[in-house]
Amino acid sequence: MRPILMKGHERPLSFLKYNRDGDLLFSCAKDHNPTLWFADNGERLGTFRGHNGAVWSCDVSRDSARLITGSADQSAKLWNVQTGHQLYSFNFDSPARSVDFSVGDKLAVITTDPFMELPSAIHVKRIANDPTQQIGESVLLIKGPQGRINRAIWGPLNTTIISAGEDAVIRIWDSETGKLLKESDKESGHKKTVTSLAKSADGSHFLTGSLDKSARLWDTRSLTLIKTYVTERPVNAVAMSPLLDHVVIGGGQDASAVTTTDHRAGKFEAKFFDKILQEEIGGVKGHFGPINALAFNPDGKSFSSGGEDGYVRLHHFDADYFAIKI
Repeated sequence: MRPILMKGHERPLSFLKYNRDGDLLFSCAKDHNPTLWFADNGERLGTFRGHNGAVWSCDVSRDSARLITGSADQSAKLWNVQTGHQLYSFNFDSPARSVDFSVGDKLAVITTDPFMELPSAIHVKRIANDPTQQIGESVLLIKGPQGRINRAIWGPLNTTIISAGEDAVIRIWDSETGKLLKESDKESGHKKTVTSLAKSADGSHFLTGSLDKSARLWDTRSLTLIKTYVTERPVNAVAMSPLLDHVVIGGGQDASAVTTTDHRAGKFEAKFFDKILQEEIGGVKGHFGPINALAFNPDGKSFSSGGEDGYVRLHHFDADYFAIKI
């Protein structure tokens, strides 16, 4: 399995997202320019220029026509995927961290960081079909708990919003009223900051990764803990195979602690676990820094990883991957 190395970013990667068809890959990094790639051969299609700060996350609409990005320049922007033009900018008073389109692409949930005296917040925006009618008003504003919310996504049928972040608690909110419905309990939950959150293909369960060196699998409706995957380094990114019962976990020390790591190159690997048995089944090495972003192609036949080293590595699985037995 030879990876395709995609060099288009000058700064560490922060997020990767495939479109629904699995033919396009969007990458976000700290260098202000979200980039679009062909997902089969890693060819660069173009960049979306307009942000003035690190871009933390993105999402693409079901028809691959619209892209939304959240950035440290205190805005979330809507883009025309085909032309690269900016369609609209949602402006906030603090950095925008996480963005996620609802099922049907009529709504988007955007989280903003705590900043000065402002607490973290979850904003729900209505997305207009016609970009010229787009307005910036929030349909719902949930004032967040203490600390940054690293990720917020839509639950089943857009009835709930699932959020997780610095206080290590996973919360489920009612997306109509903003009421807090459920919280993960301290015993079974993460012990440190939750860095990443990924839904299963059918939305019935989701995976969280945390700096407490573990990833956990949760039931979306009841918020019960199903599985725990333990690694030996902090987890920055998680993804779930839509095809097989595999989860992939990426991480590494914080950039500030990297001097204490192993001096051998490419030590940072994406680890694959059996989703049900919680056993490690393999790893993919190659990055020269912690892995910050992971994404599975919707067909389950390839995955990509983005690192602190500024590279996106695109891996197409060999036939023997699909025959792994434990």
